[in-house]
Amino acid sequence: MRFLVIPLINLLVLLRVLLGLPFRLLGARSRPAYVRFRLAGEPSYRERTRRSRLPPSLGGQGRPEPATVTSLESFREALALLAKDPKVKGILLILEDLEVPPAKQEALVKLLGDFRAAGKRVVAWAVGVGNVGYQVMCAADEVLLSPAGRLDLMGFAAEATALGEGLGRLGIKAHFFRRGAYKTAPELYTHAHVSDIQRQTLESFLDERYVDLVDSVARGRRRTPEEVRAWIDAGPYSPKRAAAAGLIDGMCDEADLPARLLGKPEGKKDDEDEDDEGVEPMPMYRARLPWPPVRWRPLRPKPRLGVVPVSGMIVPGKGTPGRAAGSDTVVKALRAAGRNRRVKAVVLYVASPGGSAVASELILEAVQRVAKKKPVIAFMDQVAASGGYMAALGARELWATPHAVVGSIGVFAGKFDTSELMEKLGVHRTLITRGETAGMYSSARGFTEHERGLMELEMEETYQAFLEHVAKARGRTKEEIHALGEGRVYSGTRALGLGLVDKLGGFEEACRHAMDLAKVPAGRFELQLYGGGERGFSLLKLLLGNAWAGVYAFCPTAWSLLGFKGGERFE
Repeated sequence: MRFLVIPLINLLVLLRVLLGLPFRLLGARSRPAYVRFRLAGEPSYRERTRRSRLPPSLGGQGRPEPATVTSLESFREALALLAKDPKVKGILLILEDLEVPPAKQEALVKLLGDFRAAGKRVVAWAVGVGNVGYQVMCAADEVLLSPAGRLDLMGFAAEATALGEGLGRLGIKAHFFRRGAYKTAPELYTHAHVSDIQRQTLESFLDERYVDLVDSVARGRRRTPEEVRAWIDAGPYSPKRAAAAGLIDGMCDEADLPARLLGKPEGKKDDEDEDDEGVEPMPMYRARLPWPPVRWRPLRPKPRLGVVPVSGMIVPGKGTPGRAAGSDTVVKALRAAGRNRRVKAVVLYVASPGGSAVASELILEAVQRVAKKKPVIAFMDQVAASGGYMAALGARELWATPHAVVGSIGVFAGKFDTSELMEKLGVHRTLITRGETAGMYSSARGFTEHERGLMELEMEETYQAFLEHVAKARGRTKEEIHALGEGRVYSGTRALGLGLVDKLGGFEEACRHAMDLAKVPAGRFELQLYGGGERGFSLLKLLLGNAWAGVYAFCPTAWSLLGFKGGERFE
């Protein structure tokens, strides 16, 4: 049936192209010299397709305005098309509340660099912009700000919180045990002050991000690192100060951008309808091409790559997309991807600081089962720490981006004793048990010495199991992994050097490599998302639950440093 329907569809597409040819020929000579793009929020990696039903981070947005970049894939295709057109001088890139992780920021910079290398010009404009947006703007030939704007080039900061003293004043005692001095997760509740270890961990990540900021600005603005560091220390900037210091090339209202780009006198607007003449969005440019690119329907369906997200905290049960990765949901998604014969390979997208050790191990086992049938690549571009890293170990290869947070091999366990708080509130509880450890998880009292010993034993067993999983997956000894474990966290770059990941690369590279492992010829392929959820979780709810698995693999340092918002991000 497909071999009858597809040719008919392609014939209709051809007729549509031919019918529109006269109109496109009329407008071909008036193709714009500059094409306008709008970078806002967080563009997805891939464009949304009807069949894939991708989430917002991968292409599930509503209908955007014509100039908006909806995905890195579509942006790359647009720039490649424009680079071949001698009539096009360049692009105007408007930044508006751009919020992308380092991996996507680096991808955008590379796309702009390749476009400029083809002999085209890039002009970047914004009203207000911060570190990440400015790094993208520095990849342009000309950087402009609105006269009413602001440049928040100020470096990076991370806040660590210690609630121990505050909880004590309320009458809540946090009883937690951890395996490894670098497993700082329970310090949020047990310590009165931020520990030196947590401070050092945060500083190591800030150092890497700061060095990257300095280097990218220095390259883009052709300044020395010393000059850029001085710029950062003097921030934030008004547009006038930024222009005087050399951080930007000028100031311009958005309405005057076309005139500036085309060399016309600014402020002269005889015809409101001609304000944007010569600077138009990509859809209008395509409409004026005599023979625009056409995606013909293939006779044979495109090969599919399954994408299974592990996004947010890992919890038992169903979870909720982006906020909590439920083990039941992820395991079912992996099984479905493994059974589907059209899915040639699987990318396990991990963006999780960890969570339940039991749930993480269940996901690991499911990944291992699928990896026996077809290639599985684990991709990490934000956080793949603790239980998140454990879940990724079943993949054939582990890919990370340079600034991803990886590792945190360690566990912790404990509970909250709210007896003093209840007494202050006049609430009286009586715990009645049968069995010495029956009230072990009750918040009506702390742990007995016997129970403490049992908790320590359970933690040690779980930690040793964690070490075994990592050692087996990475081809190392438990002693070697222990030297890297005890809760230590690493950037993707450092993790590669230590053998905790296999390669550094972007999302598209990881996807293409997965299909190569499946021996699928180079070309286009479809992404098919597996997984979803129904209910939400929070860390506090997880730890305060009445019936919880007592051991956790969780890394809050990465969570707070990167502003883990809980969105399902394929970034």
